[in-house]
Amino acid sequence: MTHKRIDLHMHTLFSDGELLPSELARRASVLDHETIAITDHVDYSNVNTICEIESAIEDINKNWDINVILGAEITHVPTESIPTIAKKARQLGAEIVVVHGETLSEPVIEGTNYAAVNSKDVDILAHPGLITEEEAEIAKKNNIALEISARKGHCLANGHVANIAKETGCDLVVNTDTHSPDDLITFERSIEIALGAGLTKEEALIATVNNPKKILEKRDII
Repeated sequence: MTHKRIDLHMHTLFSDGELLPSELARRASVLDHETIAITDHVDYSNVNTICEIESAIEDINKNWDINVILGAEITHVPTESIPTIAKKARQLGAEIVVVHGETLSEPVIEGTNYAAVNSKDVDILAHPGLITEEEAEIAKKNNIALEISARKGHCLANGHVANIAKETGCDLVVNTDTHSPDDLITFERSIEIALGAGLTKEEALIATVNNPKKILEKRDII
């Protein structure tokens, strides 16, 4: 069976990405993506502008054979603010809510992972670094997936994240955290990244096919 790529963590020039939504969607379509989520970085300064790209997304979905979803990535905010911003982002139209986790490559405030997995408005904890077993168990309870990242730097803890997810039964998803054209990957490459994190072929397929669809179904997006 031939699978198409689903990537639920991407950025445009409306945060720190390089591409307009339309160019990102076009490039993803050429690489055989079925669905992408545009999850530009937000905090209290810009969460109210999250719907600015909604018309572009509607235009893309109407005219091209790719499904683009409006989302948001809550990034480097006080841990106390994560639940409130997540809820507000969802109220403003974000169908996928990601939290920028405690990656080893950035000085993310300690406690971000814990706050994220305790918010039921969150769908994905991105690049969660040295996430604890306790945090992963809470994520499982709240149906929040942990991310295996294709992005340089963020991928440093992929093996640890995969091991913790296996121990706790928490869902994994493979995302690129795309910022530039070179960050986009094929479905085959996403499988290789999952295998490199220590997943079996069956586990890699679940993380790249089943679990992203599970998130979309949970939010009634498909």
